[in-house]
Amino acid sequence: MSVGPAPQAYTRTAITLHWLIGIVVLGMLGAGFYMIDMRISPDKLKIYMLHKSVGLSILALMLFRAIWRLTHRPPALPTSVPSWQRFASHASHALLYVLLIAMPVSGWLMNSASGFPTKLFGVLPLPQLIGKSQSAFALWQYSHAVIAFSLCGLIGIHVLAALKHHFIDKDIILRRMLGRSSV
Repeated sequence: MSVGPAPQAYTRTAITLHWLIGIVVLGMLGAGFYMIDMRISPDKLKIYMLHKSVGLSILALMLFRAIWRLTHRPPALPTSVPSWQRFASHASHALLYVLLIAMPVSGWLMNSASGFPTKLFGVLPLPQLIGKSQSAFALWQYSHAVIAFSLCGLIGIHVLAALKHHFIDKDIILRRMLGRSSV
């Protein structure tokens, strides 16, 4: 873990990971909600395979991002931010990390319980995390859905908080994640 004073700006790596993961997660949530109502077909199976592969890619990116975050201290919040907002910011960011890691893990567990093999982009076989089980499948399917709806709500709060800081408080919080921390 890094020690010392907080930097003034996010690293390019942190900014890139934030936006890359954010955009891909929004696409994955949209695709996930779209897939639910599709009838079984070759197209649905292709979309599911892609969805699983992109989800596992998000898992790898989130694990890298978590390690990066633990070893690269983020910039401090402006002193004008009240303590309750500081707490809410830290708690919501921690919960985002947990959910963004739990989401693909729950999908992988659900797929494992279905008995279908997991292949990354149809090429690299990955281990089944658990054995085939209808009850485990139902549990992980439910968990995956709960996490998806929780992510939707938390992402909405995250975006609204960033916009509030930018347009109402007129502070640098959003600009820092855009790579423009100067006032």
